Amino acid sequence: MKSHTAYLTLSIPERMAFTNITPEVEAAVLKSGVQEGLVLVNAMHITASVFVNDDEPGLHEDFARWLEQLAPFDPSPRTWHHNRTGEDNADAHVKRQIMGREVVVAITKGKLDFGPWEQIFYGEFDGRRPKRVLIKVLGE
Repeated sequence: MKSHTAYLTLSIPERMAFTNITPEVEAAVLKSGVQEGLVLVNAMHITASVFVNDDEPGLHEDFARWLEQLAPFDPSPRTWHHNRTGEDNADAHVKRQIMGREVVVAITKGKLDFGPWEQIFYGEFDGRRPKRVLIKVLGE
């Protein structure tokens, strides 16, 4: 079995944003030489997410609005207990929990085996500093 590891470092200037990382994952799969297998893509930070969905700006705006309704940004320690530690990002932790930590995508004939419109996204919920994403390719 082959194994290949790659890391992306993303620096998102906004507090919350969604970035399509499909091309970077495809490049890692190609470099791995794996024809049949799996790729794991995971956010290596507790206030970021990786997920699969459609690359449609209106949908991303809907995600942002929905997440903000569920877990609104408020740096006050009165709103979020986590912020009593001196942090201001409790909402980002909750948003990450909702959107998920990682995705696993099948590799078939050397390509990501997606359904229609599927793409891989990095979700940032506490931006303004560099964060890493792991890409781990396994297979034959």
